[in-house]
Amino acid sequence: MGGEDVRLRAVVSLAQSMAAAHTPRESWRAAALGACEALGGSFAALSVWERGPGRLRVLVNAGERAEGEEEFPDEETYPVHEFPEITEFLHERWAGGGEPDAWVETADGPVGEDGAASDAKSAGAGGHGSGYYHQRVAALRRRRRGCCVVAPIVLHGRAWGELYVARPVGEPMFGREDADFATVLAAVVAAGISQTERLEEVRKLAFTDPLTGLANRRLVDTRLDEAVERHHADGSVVSLVVCDLNGLKGVNDTLGHAVGDRLLERFGSVLSRCGAMLPGALAARLGGDEFCLLAVGPEADEVIRVATELCDRASELEHGDGVACGIASTGDPIGPVVSARRLFRLADAAQYRAKAARSTKPVVAGRDGEVIRLADSPPKSAHDRRRLRGSRP
Repeated sequence: MGGEDVRLRAVVSLAQSMAAAHTPRESWRAAALGACEALGGSFAALSVWERGPGRLRVLVNAGERAEGEEEFPDEETYPVHEFPEITEFLHERWAGGGEPDAWVETADGPVGEDGAASDAKSAGAGGHGSGYYHQRVAALRRRRRGCCVVAPIVLHGRAWGELYVARPVGEPMFGREDADFATVLAAVVAAGISQTERLEEVRKLAFTDPLTGLANRRLVDTRLDEAVERHHADGSVVSLVVCDLNGLKGVNDTLGHAVGDRLLERFGSVLSRCGAMLPGALAARLGGDEFCLLAVGPEADEVIRVATELCDRASELEHGDGVACGIASTGDPIGPVVSARRLFRLADAAQYRAKAARSTKPVVAGRDGEVIRLADSPPKSAHDRRRLRGSRP
């Protein structure tokens, strides 16, 4: 099979692997690994250009990583002022139209158009000077890599970041043809990233409440099912806090729906801040004036403490009349939680008792000598069906 056929297959494979990714991380990893294999490299990295802080942030390191290189680093960044040639290259070379070209560098210096290493103080293939030389070459030598090819990634008409592929010392150097092929691969990666971003936006819309930015009911249902399964598997404590914002109708009727919406947004912010006190908790708006917190792991007493603070903060909001809060936790004597539906109904019933009693503190299912008789059977009356709107069909 000819070299062109091999590279065509590599392009198709890269596009397919990125299309099959379900998350941004999977997409980044597929891009780096696919480009690494296509170019015969041993290591590849994908970085994004963050204009605000003026830095390149590494998203993924794939392949044979050197000591200290993490696959998905939290804070591996490189200030652009240390690599001014990157921005100059992107702006100057791209200004003429078309896609910006990739370039090759070696542990001995940049590579010229003829494929030979250039002097450190002279310009290389992309017009790079000594500052760029020292940074890149030092990194290659430190990690025992002999050469690399760097391809700018352009997305939505703007420089997005770069694709970096390296070979170890002793392997054949990248040449001009490799750089040209890297430019093609960078375009494929850009298309894959664009698709991933669109899918992420769709997922965000599907699982996010548009007014408050919190999770929505659909995501709560999914996470609660998963949480109860985990409880059955390893005994993890699962707690659900259901809240009903008091006085929203009065605010809407007297002050207008715009003020009511601001009240919902502000309470959503309070709920989010309180939820952050419980590691991994999910804050959500179920719909209308109903909200919830789902926590997996923290003990029931800790959840009650946070819910109590939530009630206190809600009472300080400018409008409304505080919040009615009900809690159901597998850490309390509520009987076997055979389904997510049962936990939801218990929390909703506790919230209803808090609202009826005008309680300024959470009401907790199974505490204060309460006998839990709530069954998993469907509610029989229209009143029950209306109140137990936490249950799923």
